[in-house]
Amino acid sequence: MKMERKSVWQHRSREEIESFARKYMEFIGKAKTERLAVKEIREILEREGFVSLEDFAGDPVDMAVYAVNRGKAIAAFRVVDDLRKGLNLVVAHIDAPRLDLKPSPLVEDEQIALFKTHYYGGIKKYQWFSIPLEIHGVLFRGDGTEVEIHMGNKPEDPVFTIPDLLPHLDKEDAKVSEKFKGENLVLIAGTIPLSEEEKEAVKTNVLKILNEMYGISEEDFVSGEIEVVPAFPPREVGVDRSLIGAYGQDDRICAYTALRALLSASPKKSIGVIFFDKEEIGSDGNTGAKARFYLRVLRQILKMQGAKDSEFALDEVLEKSSVISADVCAAVDPPYKDVHDLHNAPRLGYGVALVKYTGARGKYSTNDAHAEFVARVRRVLNERDVIWQVATLGKVDQGGGGTIAKFFAERGTDVIDMGPALLGMHSPFEISSKADLLETYNAYRSLLEDL
Repeated sequence: MKMERKSVWQHRSREEIESFARKYMEFIGKAKTERLAVKEIREILEREGFVSLEDFAGDPVDMAVYAVNRGKAIAAFRVVDDLRKGLNLVVAHIDAPRLDLKPSPLVEDEQIALFKTHYYGGIKKYQWFSIPLEIHGVLFRGDGTEVEIHMGNKPEDPVFTIPDLLPHLDKEDAKVSEKFKGENLVLIAGTIPLSEEEKEAVKTNVLKILNEMYGISEEDFVSGEIEVVPAFPPREVGVDRSLIGAYGQDDRICAYTALRALLSASPKKSIGVIFFDKEEIGSDGNTGAKARFYLRVLRQILKMQGAKDSEFALDEVLEKSSVISADVCAAVDPPYKDVHDLHNAPRLGYGVALVKYTGARGKYSTNDAHAEFVARVRRVLNERDVIWQVATLGKVDQGGGGTIAKFFAERGTDVIDMGPALLGMHSPFEISSKADLLETYNAYRSLLEDL
């Protein structure tokens, strides 16, 4: 069979594409941090009848359950049989490149109060200057009470920004990567002094306002997680409205399509989705894919099903499981197409992309999907009339990147990367195709049902 590219737009109903896109845009506009993503996902699951695993008291071979890890990762399963027969899983990550406030963030410099930040994940720092920003997160006061912080996401809210140096004074001849320093990523927090006599009067006034709004003190920032993200909503892009521009589509576009696939699938065996934190910084920490959280959840289900040795039974489950590592890939960008192997690069609007391996230079630090497993995936997609294409991450010596696939491979599962292509990946305004969005959902649903 000859490899041919197919336009999703020519094979799917425009009405179906647009309907799916509208619901996705509602989700991606709300899920701007991993905590907010978990909140939205949990609400959707509960509306569809899923219950917390801790509260489940029914038949352990007929269950729709979820489990949350520290508010920043979530797993959901539809169990229809003995778990030891294996699972079909789609796994993704819900963290995204951003800025985080430092533990002691608030300073005053030249009568301007500023929030100091530390960037999270792989960003191009210059893209974060001179755009509107909003902040979201949690703080814990000295007495342990939790306070949610949300500023900039409502029309009546103030926003934040990081001012750039005007071109009239920016004459230094330096590379872009050298001109924009991480320590310059500081947000303007205020300019009104509390009084003329007081030292750092502007900073003091900002703290006073924050205390009035949230009941917090400066020290409370130490026990906080405050994230800075772009303050603009998802928008349709292009004269033909074929694209979606939004922050955080890497990788919440995969999380959303996987969730919708889980909810609509008619499984022949047990299925599930797992959405992780920390992928953008190596999957470390106890909410990332290296952590034991999802393994503990599976062991708990096995114990409920009567497994005598849940550790050995878990090995059985994983070795009989098939995993789709749901992650985005880089679409060909016409002005920069020289960085791609065009014969192995995905195009917008031409379906979900199969990524056999990621890694960098010599396939370092990657899962390289076995040929037998790729054949199974390809068979299901073709039999279910899903439009797909192949993808690699640039030319061989050009760059590279990683996903959570390798961590599941280390546990003994068969796994391959798969997801839609994006333009401007890791930027504050990533671009996806509405058509690829729908086809990614079609792919995940098909593979949950038939893999």
